[in-house]
Order: sequence, then structure tokens, then C-alpha cells
Amino acid sequence: MAGSTAPFARFEWMIAWRYLRAKRAEGGVSVMTWISLIGITLAVFALIATLAVRSGFRAEFVDTILGANAHVTVYRSLDVAASGATSRTIEDFDAVAAKIAAIEGVTRVAPLIKGNVMANATDRNAGVEVFGITLDNLKTIPRIAQPEEGWGDINRFDKGVALGSGVARELGVAIGDRVKIISPNGVRTAFGTSPRVNAYEVVYIFTAGRFDIDRTRVYMPFEAAQMFFNRDGVADEFEVMVAEPEKVDDLTMQLIDAGGERTLLWTWRDASGSFLRALDIEDNVMFIILSILVLIAAMNIVSGLIMLVKNKGRDIGILRTMGLTEGSILRVFFICGAFTGLIGTTLGVILGCLFALYIDPIFSIVNSIGAGGVWDPSIRGLYRLPAQLRFEDVASAVALSLGLSFVVTIFPARRAARMNPVEALRYE
Repeated sequence: MAGSTAPFARFEWMIAWRYLRAKRAEGGVSVMTWISLIGITLAVFALIATLAVRSGFRAEFVDTILGANAHVTVYRSLDVAASGATSRTIEDFDAVAAKIAAIEGVTRVAPLIKGNVMANATDRNAGVEVFGITLDNLKTIPRIAQPEEGWGDINRFDKGVALGSGVARELGVAIGDRVKIISPNGVRTAFGTSPRVNAYEVVYIFTAGRFDIDRTRVYMPFEAAQMFFNRDGVADEFEVMVAEPEKVDDLTMQLIDAGGERTLLWTWRDASGSFLRALDIEDNVMFIILSILVLIAAMNIVSGLIMLVKNKGRDIGILRTMGLTEGSILRVFFICGAFTGLIGTTLGVILGCLFALYIDPIFSIVNSIGAGGVWDPSIRGLYRLPAQLRFEDVASAVALSLGLSFVVTIFPARRAARMNPVEALRYE
């Protein structure tokens, strides 16, 4: 009747549980079990924490790109006049903007005036990039109209300029102060070109969430920018937003046709694609390295089971003579190893999820211990370490850990099942 015993019967679980909690004096390996359990827990925790930070960093990075920058920049190639003068300006920008806006999938088109200049306040200077834009279009930029932090009134934009918080901090200005914008390409005189200098009131300060944006960007009313940069009646380029930024390449030909002759495109993928590809490579490498860490932790289960089989040789012999099949013995020791992997994986998932959910206070503590030098936004672009808990990341970590735990457990369990009961009891 032993051969008809159902797999994973109650007595098999009872024997396995007895072996798992046996003390060393009873021939058990409880210490090795604890080491295996802790190893699996820490490995799964590290894997989930890394995957969460990886996903969060990528999502935050892409969100700040799409939330404060054009999905597609439409501009013109260099035009050389008969006199030798060169220009990239767009004269019929209203008509072209209407054609681009009519393309299915385009959500916003904003003519821009752009220029790199110097900003000055009292004795402080900062190199900035000026964006000339209308108030209505400025309000449609998510990270500017709904910033992480904002001061002043965006509705007063026509009365002055909007500064990134990094620019304001560098110049030491606040709402109501005046900032000088200085361009070296000013008025030509008999004595050379004199810089163009205008002063504007600071009416709005924003924190978009990207260091490079907050540290360099200044928004100026479109007409004021036309006057300042000598762009009367023209625009430099179009800032285009689309409904599905991931599929922006599908609109390439339509945008070129709408833009007319000499039209060129620069998408958000062109600007940050190499960085995103580097993130993908790093993600794959990190997953492989941490998978090896999980494998090493799972190998502790093998060590513990081999010691358990050795110490329980007499018990195995007695159980076999009582009628237990090889399959029952295999399942008893498989349960011992698999149960350790299951509990360790569960604890690792809990710790990893808690780390992802409470990463901000954890990071604040770590940053305070490191005297604020743990995370440099000027290098990484973002102000904080983000984490995003995704089901597929947790599922992949669980599948990897349980899969390895179950597989490595089979080998010592098979050794126990094939043990000859006569040999096991010979010296007892």
C-alpha cells in the first residue's frame, strides 16, 4: 500500500517539519537552516530593492524629460542669403503651427524663441537658456505649470520672466526682484557690437525636478523675446507635444511634411536615447549579478540539506525499512529545502517592498549620515533617489528565488532517496 501513498502526504510534511526545527544535539542542522533562510531573505530583498530603484529612476527621468521638454522640436536647416547672412528662423510660424497641430496625435504646438545668454542680479551672474513662449503655451507644460515647488503667480508671466529655482538660487533673487538679461549679440555700431541688456521682473519661480532644467532655464514672454533677440515677426522653432511620446517616431514624416522645406526634427529620444540605452544595459547587468547572488544564497540550502542527509542516515534507513518509498524520502527532504526557500523569499519580498515604499525617509537618514553628500543632483539630474514598485519586478524576483531554491534542493533530496537502507543501518 505504500506505493499508493499520495505525494506530499501529511506524514511527509510532519517529518520534514521535525527535521527543520531539530536542535543540533538531536542531529539537526537548525543553524544551517537559519543561515540559508537569512541568505535567501537578503538576496531577494537586494534584488527587489534594486529593481524598484531602477524602475523608479527610469520612470522619474523620463517623466521629467517629457514633462518639461518638447517631445519633438521642429526647426529649419541653415539658410544662406545672397548677402552671406545665415538664418534658421521661421517666418510663417503661425501657419506652420496650425498644420502641425492638425496632425493626429499632436496635442500641443508652441512657437519658441531660444537663446543662450547671461543673467545678472547685483554681483552675481549665471549662464542661462531663455525660452520665449506665450503664457497660454507655458501653462500647458506640466512640470512648469504644476511644478514640484513653485513661487509667485504664473498668470503674471506677461509682466516679467519665470526662472528655474536653481537660477534664482544662483542669482540670489526672489519674487519681485529684477534680473538683467545680457546678450552679446546686440546692436552693431561703428565701434563694434554692443551687448543688449534688458531688466525684467521675476514673477514666477519653479522647480521642475531636474537639476539641469532648474539650473539653466528662463522663460520670457514670446513678444518680449522677439524684441530682445531681434526676431521680429519670426520664430526659432516649434515645441511639439504628442499623445504617445513612446511612438513619436511614427509621426516623423507627417511632421516634416507639415513643417515644409528645410524642416528638421529633434525628438526626446535623440536627446536622451543614449542615456536610456545605457540604463537598459545597466539594468540587465545588475539583474544578472543579483541573480548570481540569489544562486549563492540558494546554495546554502544545498549545504544544509547535505548535512541533514548525513546526520539523518539512520533515520532514512529506518523509514525505508518501515515501507517508505524513495519518492517519499525525496519529498521529505525536498520540503525541507523548498520550505526554507519559500520562507526566505517571503521575508525578502516583504523587506524589499517596505524599502521601496519608505525609500524617502530611509534615504534621508542615509543622506544625513553621509553629511548630505550621498546623492549629487548635479551629476544624476534628479534631486532624490526614486523607487517604483512594479508587480512584474516582484514577480520576477519571486520566480527566480523559488525556482533556484526548488532546483538546487532536488539534488541532495535525490541522494537521500537513493540511500541504501542496509548501508545506512550497517554501523548502527
